This record gives sequence, structure tokens and C-alpha cells, in this order.
Amino acid sequence: MDVREQAQVDAEADAWLRAVQAAHGPIVYRYLSGVTLGDRAAAEDMLQEVLLRAWRHYPTLSKTPDTVRAWMFAVARNLVIDAGRARRARPTEVSPPDLTQLPQPGDPMDRVLTAGVVREALRQLSPAHRAVLIEIYFGGAQASDVADRMGVPEGTVKSRAHYALRALREVLQQMET
Repeated sequence: MDVREQAQVDAEADAWLRAVQAAHGPIVYRYLSGVTLGDRAAAEDMLQEVLLRAWRHYPTLSKTPDTVRAWMFAVARNLVIDAGRARRARPTEVSPPDLTQLPQPGDPMDRVLTAGVVREALRQLSPAHRAVLIEIYFGGAQASDVADRMGVPEGTVKSRAHYALRALREVLQQMET
């Protein structure tokens, strides 16, 4: 295919895509906006991805309107599913503890009592979680150093620290009640 023929195909694809966007874009956007709970940015990003994939598949995609619309909805649904999987694959972030509820550092008795409560809560964690928390938060070690000492990947240490903090928070909340 020479340059003129390619330019002609590209012009046809662009015109077709504009027509597809005008005909089916708003309804696909409404669908995406609904399944993303009104997150306009996510819905717009997904619609843009649907249109990009339609443009890439222009030579092989059927040109009948119903088929194109069904294909676009299938792609949109798959993008929503993929986004949900990606969201679930990432661990949720643990917010830092509310330090305003902790006793002020001036009272030595409060420090002793708090240390005892934390020590007891740490005992209730698994050995792997306890070791990571002690090394990183009480020993001041970097995750890479802890990983080397434990013989595990750095990502494993970070993951354990994340889940250990979550477990520690739950234990402390149970001890509070």
C-alpha cells in the first residue's frame, strides 16, 4: 500500500470514528458514568480507550451500527472489569493512627502504660508481622535492609508492614473495647 492509499484509509477511518463517536459515544459514556458511580474522569478515560480500540480495529470491525455499538459496549464492560480487578489487586492504604488520642509525651507513666499496651498488641501478631514492625518502626531500618536480613524480596517486607499495621490497629481497637 503506497502513501496515498494509506492516507485514504486513514481519512476513512477518522471519518468513520467521528461518526461512531457521534452515534454511540454518548450512550457508552452514560453507561460508563453509571458503572463508575459518576466518576467523570474515569468514564471519559474509558470512553477514550473504547474509541481508540475501535479506531485500531477499523479494518476488521463490522461497519453495521448495531454491531459496532455492541462491540463498544463489550469493550467498555471489559475495561470496567479490568479497572475493578486492578483496584482489588492493590492493597488499601492504611491511614496513619490518630496521634491526638495518644497521651502527651510529658507523662512518664502514660509512656510506660502505652508501651505495655503496644507490647501486648505486638505479641498477638504473627511472628513475620511482628518482626517487620519491630525492625522498621521501632528499629528504624529501611525495608531493603530488612529484606536482606530476612531473605525475602523488598516488596514482601513492604506488604507485610502494610498488613501488620492493619492487624495491629485491629488488635489495639479490640483491646480498647
